[in-house]
Amino acid sequence: MVDQGLPGNAPREAAVITRRAVLGAGALAALPGLLSATPLDKVKSRGTLVVGLYKDMPPFHADGAGIDVELAQALADALGVKLSALPFPADDNMNDDLRNMVWKGHYLGYGPADVLLHVPVDRPLMQANPQVSIFAPYWRERVAFARNVEQVPAIESLGQLAGKAVAVSMAGWLLIGAESGALREQLRTQSKDGVEAAQALKRGDVPVAAGLMSELQSVLRGDARFAVEPLPSPRAPREGWAVGMAVR
Repeated sequence: MVDQGLPGNAPREAAVITRRAVLGAGALAALPGLLSATPLDKVKSRGTLVVGLYKDMPPFHADGAGIDVELAQALADALGVKLSALPFPADDNMNDDLRNMVWKGHYLGYGPADVLLHVPVDRPLMQANPQVSIFAPYWRERVAFARNVEQVPAIESLGQLAGKAVAVSMAGWLLIGAESGALREQLRTQSKDGVEAAQALKRGDVPVAAGLMSELQSVLRGDARFAVEPLPSPRAPREGWAVGMAVR
């Protein structure tokens, strides 16, 4: 199950992501029942579980390591088979990814995988893709910002960011139109993701960084000089979104 309070509690989050058995507890119980007898027999006779992993998605997957890699290994261990990771680049939309990696396969000849990780647990997505089962949410993502607590003691509204440089990733697009565009000139957009934005904050290049909660926490958790909090913007999903797994 997804822990609603997890992203706001860095010490607990750090403990969770280092214990793959805890991360995958719900999935380990659900996966054998969701794989039909024939696919499950196929996995066991093959001796490998093929798991689709998004490329370049730190801290979940980057250069063959990350939370989703550990979770994939836990799933393979639970079935008594070896892990065969299948990294792939995200397509234009989630429907394409489900088609290419879960129920049909990519036209370039790879896939489908037995399981795809990091799938939004979203009812409209489920209804639009009856060929798949989406289950076992294991993380709730949020758009967030991180701040140097000495330079920026608190941020209760985006207006308090006026005059402060903010390193942003793609998730920082929510800030572009904030406060009627007043923050646009101070956004530093060179970061390819929230990990790089958090690293810029840690180096002292900027006092504030914006990105995904998981990205920011993977760099800054446990460091008392920084606070990571949900973005105070009505355009950011208040409760974030859960991610889980998908099988055919």
